[in-house]
Amino acid sequence: MSDFIIYNTLSRKKEVFVPINPGHVGMYVCGPTVYGEAHLGHSRPAITFDLLFRYLKHIGYKVRYVRNITDVGHLVNDADEGEDKIARKAKVEELEPMEIVQMYTNSYRRNMLQLNILPPSIEPTASGHIIEQIAAVEQMIASGFAYEVNGSVYFDVEKYASVHSYGKLSGRKIEDLYTNTRDLDTQSEKKSSLDFAVWKKAAPEHIMRWPSPWGEGFPGWHTECTAMSTKYLGEPFDIHGGGLDLMFPHHEAEIAQGVACFGHEPVHYWMHNNLITINGQKMGKSLGNFITLDELFFGSHAMLEKAYLPMCIRFFMLQAHYRSPLDFSNEALQAAEKGLERLFKAVSLLEGLKPGEQSSIDVPGLREKCYAAMNDDMNSPILIAHLFDGVKMINSVNDGKATVNSADLELLKKLYQDFVFDILGLKSESEAGGSESQEVLGNVVDLLLNLRIEAKKNKDWVLSDKIRNSLTELGFEIKDTKEGFEWELKK
Repeated sequence: MSDFIIYNTLSRKKEVFVPINPGHVGMYVCGPTVYGEAHLGHSRPAITFDLLFRYLKHIGYKVRYVRNITDVGHLVNDADEGEDKIARKAKVEELEPMEIVQMYTNSYRRNMLQLNILPPSIEPTASGHIIEQIAAVEQMIASGFAYEVNGSVYFDVEKYASVHSYGKLSGRKIEDLYTNTRDLDTQSEKKSSLDFAVWKKAAPEHIMRWPSPWGEGFPGWHTECTAMSTKYLGEPFDIHGGGLDLMFPHHEAEIAQGVACFGHEPVHYWMHNNLITINGQKMGKSLGNFITLDELFFGSHAMLEKAYLPMCIRFFMLQAHYRSPLDFSNEALQAAEKGLERLFKAVSLLEGLKPGEQSSIDVPGLREKCYAAMNDDMNSPILIAHLFDGVKMINSVNDGKATVNSADLELLKKLYQDFVFDILGLKSESEAGGSESQEVLGNVVDLLLNLRIEAKKNKDWVLSDKIRNSLTELGFEIKDTKEGFEWELKK
């Protein structure tokens, strides 16, 4: 088998993957900040690095895959000031922050299971690693690259850049960063507008706080990944992954922190998936243009023409290379749905194929092309194109227009088992709550909630409360709005 080649964002070129420890791979991927339902954008890094996880294991590596849960320290607008995203949600919902964390962590894991994403080897939380983050901050101060002011600790970017290259991952130049940095309320507290918080003093109203050598506070968003990745994978480790939107400042900050803590860069290969857009605009909670995974599976969003199976969403993602942008549309999802159906139909024919004495189709050649596609920076769209070439072969044999001998037939069966199910992670079995039943369920909930509106207009409070309470008991969260209602399935 040829070498496995991946694109290293750090070098901006494809490189042969060579692990630090032969036969073993350490991989860290930035996970979600759990203050809301997972949306379509969250599924892309999850599927991208699930594909990598699966393929590395398939070609014989023992993989330790660490994907974190951010449950503290990620402030609104990814800034150093303002409210914690989780604390703000907790105030709105009138819940404890850790109730919010648990609710949306459970929801995220449920969605990942629906997408057939393998659980990581370790799933650490930021709040569970405060001690390690404090130790990392102390190392940064000791190395001279961080400083304390009024109970907060900031990374000294200017001092770091005088010795090391800051901006090497994202390609940004420090002189340009000065120009683009806006004035901040705490500007007087920092030495430079470029400096970022690695530990923040907690204001009196800040809910989540921990004791530290600098007073009560909480870790900076960037600090957690440096602490947790190296705790479980050592330093340096092999692969760090995440979305393209995290390259700056988050991953750039991680590199600088790693050098400050350990004297060398913490990661050999940086990998980034591109983003999902809606009408050419990045999808995100802050932009208000996101579609949650539950809305996709139930067809309950206004932009959706119907409900879509989780495997349709997964196949939609895999049809584009992970480094390419991917624009959402109903048409693209429906095309993916038809393609997936065609693929599974051919796979179902495999067991019934009768072998002949010789092969008129090139199964070994097809297998070689499939591995070549995956070995070329996980080129899943090319792999899928080859698998559809194989679909033509299967259909030809089934129609009696081609032949396959017994050895090649077994090879063909194994090829589709390996690539369709084990590597691409697709599932052909009927899933509980398929697209049609999900859509019907969504329509039933809408019907009940419209009946509730009518009951309220008629001042039939008993019926109104009964509908709401019954749906709540079944796991639905109901929110009244000016336009009518919103609902989400929480179980």
